[in-house]
Order: sequence, then C-alpha cells, then structure tokens
Amino acid sequence: MSFPAIMVTLVVVTGIIWLIDALLWAPQRVKEQKEPVVVEYARSFFPIILLVLVIRSFIAEPFRIPSASMLPTLHIGDFILVNKFAYGIRLPVLNTKIVDLAEPERGEVLVFRFPKNPKVDYIKRVVGLPGDKVGYFDKTVFINGKAIEQEVKSKDVSLLGLVPARAELRFEQLGENGHDLLVDPDRRLVEGEMVVPDGHYFVMGDNRDNSNDSRFWGTVPEENLVGKAFIIWMSWDWNAGGIVWDRLGNSID
Repeated sequence: MSFPAIMVTLVVVTGIIWLIDALLWAPQRVKEQKEPVVVEYARSFFPIILLVLVIRSFIAEPFRIPSASMLPTLHIGDFILVNKFAYGIRLPVLNTKIVDLAEPERGEVLVFRFPKNPKVDYIKRVVGLPGDKVGYFDKTVFINGKAIEQEVKSKDVSLLGLVPARAELRFEQLGENGHDLLVDPDRRLVEGEMVVPDGHYFVMGDNRDNSNDSRFWGTVPEENLVGKAFIIWMSWDWNAGGIVWDRLGNSID
C-alpha cells in the first residue's frame, strides 16, 4: 500500500472512531468515566494525520534523490521539495485532477510516476512539450529542427567532485532558465527523433549519458505528473562527513 493510501485510510478510520464516539458513546458515559483508549488516540491523531495528508497531497511533498541521473543539478543524497499544485490539484490515491492550474514548461524539473512502473517516482527535466518534434544527435537536443546550443564550461569535472571524471560540464539554454549538464563525449547512446504525443512530455536527465529517460522508454503522460521540484531542503553525503551545508536552500532550476 502506498503512503497516500495509508494516510487516507488512517484519516478515515480515526475520523469514524471520533465521530461514533461523539454521537453515540460520549453521551452515554458518566462524567467521571474515562473515554476508551482507542477514542483518545483517534481524537488526538486525526487532525495531525489530516494535516499531513493535506500538505503532502496538495501543497508540497519531500523526495530523496537516489541516483546520479540529474547531476550536476541534483546530487545523490539531496532531499528536495516538490510543488504539488504547480500542474493542477489532484485527489490523493486516485490521482484524478480536480483543478487545472498550469502545464509543465520546457526546462522545468519535474517528478512523475514512471510510466513502466507507476509505483516508482522519477525526476527529470522537461525537454519536449506536446506536439514538439524532439531529436537527439551528437550530444545535442533538437526542438522542431532547431539545435539547442551548448557551451562547454569545464572539461575536468573531477575537480568539481562530479562523476564520471571524463565527462564535460556544459551549459544549455533550455527554456527560460539555463542549466548545467554533464556530457560524456566518448560514450555513444541511442539517437533519433520523435513527435511528442498530445498530453505527453519528453524528459531527459541532466547527466545526459547516464540517465534512463524518454530516449529509452518514451514519453510521460500528463496523468503521471506528480509536481515541480523547486528547492533542496537537505543534502547528505557520507563521504563528505554528513550534511552538505552549501546545498541547503538551493533552488532547482
């Protein structure tokens, strides 16, 4: 059972117990009689569980970065917050959109349920919007026939503590905000182009040659969107001795 499903179940159970007690049991208890333990717990935890459910479902949800596919933007051990209402308000568990607010824009970093296994959450950058013709050739993204230019910033990322050491650090202007990415000039991966279907998004990792993304398994349907990543609230690196203080509070562009 997923975390949202567990939270919804707990809200329903504790709420029902509290309601039954208020309507049936409490009026029959004498003044000195203590309320049952189960009622005491239900009354105490119901508002807390409800508050957590509302925040995680409609406002913001924490996620941990488990892989290096979004280097250099996101590191393994980063803990991020995801804006849950950026792309519309959805019901928990059912994931049905009830309020349509906005759609993802090119260049944004988003969390989504992996189309091949919706129980797993992925995080990537939006490259192609519905209707776009997206191509990837010679380490370069093409949008509707136009190449997205890259600028080499460093050819020795080992100095920056990033992996793999032979990769290059580059800058790419994808959308309104540019971002850094890693490219391994010596590694050849799948190339080609496709038209993004309506209601879908083409996504890629910033660690271009070490990312399992739309180049391999296709596009992300709109109903799989979870939210927009916007801030790193914690970062932990055992090799660095624990908390990486200079990453705390960094916005995700």
